[in-house]
Amino acid sequence: MDKSVSSLAAAVAGIDDGATVMIGGFGGSGAPIELIHALIDAGPKHLTVVNNNAGNGHVGLAALIEQGQVDKLICSFPRSADPRVFTELYLAGKIELEIVPQGTLAERIRAGGAGIPAFYTPTSYGTELAEGKPVAEFDGRSYVQERWLKADVALIKAELGDPLGNLTYRMAARNFNPLMAMAATKTIAQVSRIVPAGGIDPEMVVTPGIFVDSVVEVTDPRQEEALNREGAVYP
Repeated sequence: MDKSVSSLAAAVAGIDDGATVMIGGFGGSGAPIELIHALIDAGPKHLTVVNNNAGNGHVGLAALIEQGQVDKLICSFPRSADPRVFTELYLAGKIELEIVPQGTLAERIRAGGAGIPAFYTPTSYGTELAEGKPVAEFDGRSYVQERWLKADVALIKAELGDPLGNLTYRMAARNFNPLMAMAATKTIAQVSRIVPAGGIDPEMVVTPGIFVDSVVEVTDPRQEEALNREGAVYP
């Protein structure tokens, strides 16, 4: 099955209003900027977005939020280099925020992909983040129950992909991307280069194609940080 698609617009077609969308990246590293911009162009509303942070400047995730397409953000770091878009909307009561400690966020996503509905962690015990969540004691220490995170769609960024959906990543750009690919009903990957089937050494595959539904080639992907230095605004 050839999972490659010809355009970014075709890749994001069919993402509906109200969808839960996981977006890979750690700041700008591994963030699928071009896929996010295509999602803005497609126009779905009332999205719940799962991401490490709340976006910066006026591109990528920040631009998606600025266009009023996101109702709720689940993230670890709502404050980063230039989070003015999210901050202003949050203070105005126009977007909902669920803060999740970063390790817990990663594990909730991993649990979603592994089919584990809940797990216990000591992180957040005794804080506001644990309010209303079940607590249990193990070996004399208190742990908070956390639920899995799953999504309708994951937008991720990889380095190499093949028509079967197998992926590799570039250095730290790997971050949340492989976990999100496993936790979504549909995974869309933008890659810097599509190689023929068999063109990736099986030993080097990080995300097997079984977790990927669409692959689109973006040969010169932009970095969020570079766009912000240029003062870019999207759309």
